[in-house]
Amino acid sequence: MTFDQLPTTLLISSTVATGLSAGLLYGFACAVMPGLRDVDDRAFVAVMQSVNRRILNGWFLATFVGAPVLCGAAAVAAIVGDSGDQRFVIGGAALLSLVSIAITGAVNVPLNNALDASGDPAGMTNPTAVRTRFEGRWTRGNIARATASTAAFGGLVWALVNGGG
Repeated sequence: MTFDQLPTTLLISSTVATGLSAGLLYGFACAVMPGLRDVDDRAFVAVMQSVNRRILNGWFLATFVGAPVLCGAAAVAAIVGDSGDQRFVIGGAALLSLVSIAITGAVNVPLNNALDASGDPAGMTNPTAVRTRFEGRWTRGNIARATASTAAFGGLVWALVNGGG
């Protein structure tokens, strides 16, 4: 790869990472959380505790954290390369990607931690209360971060189609 190819490589990489993140969050919004509506409270808590533990793996973290890092790098490359309108779109995508991370840190992670700290669902005296404190707010946070990630992905796709690399 030559230095001239770096902006395009960064744009493609950030688009893929952002698309993967947006797709995961979209999947939770469209399938996982609606599917869990039908399970009893203990099962809901157990499943979400398990998912929250399993999702903290290298592949997920590299993609989820990598998306805004790559978007930022692509934005810097677009600005330095004076890529016209693409630099604004890529910069906007980087900001939206950071918004998704901020929502995750402010809403979803604290709720995940509180859910985990609530203990083993089998021994809970009131799993309904635990679920009630978690489910609605977590779902709204997820929809917000899915929307931000999807908008970022759309902007990056637009930049690719319009020669933004």
